[in-house]
Amino acid sequence: MSAPAPSSLVVVEAEPLPRQEEVLTDAALAFVAELHRRFTPRRDELLARRAERRAEIARTSTLDFLPETAAVRADDSWKVAPAPAALNDRRVEITGPTDRKMTINALNSGAKVWLADFEDASAPTWENVVLGQVNLIDAYTRNIDFTDPKSGKSYALKPAEELATVVMRPRGWHLEERHLTVDGRPVPGALVDFGLYFFHNARRLIDLGKGPYFYLPKTESHLEARLWNEIFVFAQDYVGIPQGTVRATVLIETITAAYEMEEILYELRDHAAGLNAGRWDYLFSIVKNFRDGGPKFVLPDRNAVTMTAPFMRAYTELLVRTCHKRGAHAIGGMAAFIPSRRDAEVNKVAFEKVKADKDREAGDGFDGSWVAHPDLVPIAMASFDAVLGDKPNQKDRLREDVHVAGPELIDIASLDARPTYEGLRNAVQVGIRYIEAWLRGLGAVAIFNLMEDAATAEISRSQIWQWINAGVEFENGAKATPELAREVAAEELAAIRAEIGEEAFAAGKWQQAHDLLLHVSLDADYADFLTLPAYDQLVG
Repeated sequence: MSAPAPSSLVVVEAEPLPRQEEVLTDAALAFVAELHRRFTPRRDELLARRAERRAEIARTSTLDFLPETAAVRADDSWKVAPAPAALNDRRVEITGPTDRKMTINALNSGAKVWLADFEDASAPTWENVVLGQVNLIDAYTRNIDFTDPKSGKSYALKPAEELATVVMRPRGWHLEERHLTVDGRPVPGALVDFGLYFFHNARRLIDLGKGPYFYLPKTESHLEARLWNEIFVFAQDYVGIPQGTVRATVLIETITAAYEMEEILYELRDHAAGLNAGRWDYLFSIVKNFRDGGPKFVLPDRNAVTMTAPFMRAYTELLVRTCHKRGAHAIGGMAAFIPSRRDAEVNKVAFEKVKADKDREAGDGFDGSWVAHPDLVPIAMASFDAVLGDKPNQKDRLREDVHVAGPELIDIASLDARPTYEGLRNAVQVGIRYIEAWLRGLGAVAIFNLMEDAATAEISRSQIWQWINAGVEFENGAKATPELAREVAAEELAAIRAEIGEEAFAAGKWQQAHDLLLHVSLDADYADFLTLPAYDQLVG
């Protein structure tokens, strides 16, 4: 391991946390500071490039595959590195934040992989950032247990061979970590999450027969993937582990990345493990980028945009085709249903929908898929078992029948659905309820039997914004206006107060959530990410 350089990294505005000294060691902070010095300037350039590209989309209302990288796409000779044994079978992956109970339950869930999430399923309070790292260290050293203070139920890890493989997701490039600064400037949250996790666990994971594996969120271009690859190369040299030990799966959850799937795999080819179809952020990205593109880009209610919509089929089939052409895993989307403990009929209907969704993905050639709850693991597992049998994946299914033209990925107008008044109400309901929980430090929230995270809040507020700015008229004759949004939001706030009672309402952050939702939904200056203004209001 390289000798750590003197660190000018400072921990600011943070109450001391139990066991933080185990994570915030001088050596670990020196590593994070070095990541910041080397890579934050390039990260800043890439964020500026995002804005330039968005302006170009606003001007042209179109996107296409990049002419300057045509040679990469045309070259059939290159493949990504072979999957390590611990990541070769990914038929079911469970997602969730890194709190202590979830860490144990996810590892024990029977899923092949756990996406340990420091991103959309985790509100980035300092406590969540630091103690999430503590929990993962404890899991790898088998020093973790948990007793629920309400139920008295105890949780402990199963034998090592029964545990899911961890793939950790750091924050996206746009987020800062205000509690860690270098020369007075906040360190990007992505480098904090990656740096602390990699520094403490890379060798430990190798000793366990696994490795430091990552999901990379919110990627918008192959140049951003190139930056991550440079970080991986530096980090592996820094701690003295072989190049190629790191593996990264990139979420294709932005519309611009959908046109650069092959290039993203190419940039990461020595470290690439696959691509994932991230549904809600993908829709959010379409709205964000084409929000002023006119009626043909107006999305209907989010629940009306199923994975069988033509433009979503184009996206997912291209993803499978691209991954298998290059020897990478193709991982499907989220089953967000949360089983009801009280309503068996709700569960029956939902389980049937989950099965149909996973059957479709397995049939399309995906090598695995996501679920949000342990009860869904057996359902998804059965869908993939039926197709895979004893095979760890189906990367041999090249899907050479798939041919996707650029316009097909943004053919929103082919949808036979329109925004509805009930869709507006649902967007407001989900938006307020999710933001309120996020402001209390909860990033994964069960709302109306669905596990919601920041991505669903983003599509909710983006649709409100888009419908208003497009002058949408609903089926009941009401027109989407700021006044209507405020009226619906006031009704929902009153309904929540009546539902939970005055005491609970006063103890929560409901008015603050209501105000923030309206701010990001109605402001003429569309915020790139809801979590940017929300982070300014996050305590802790």
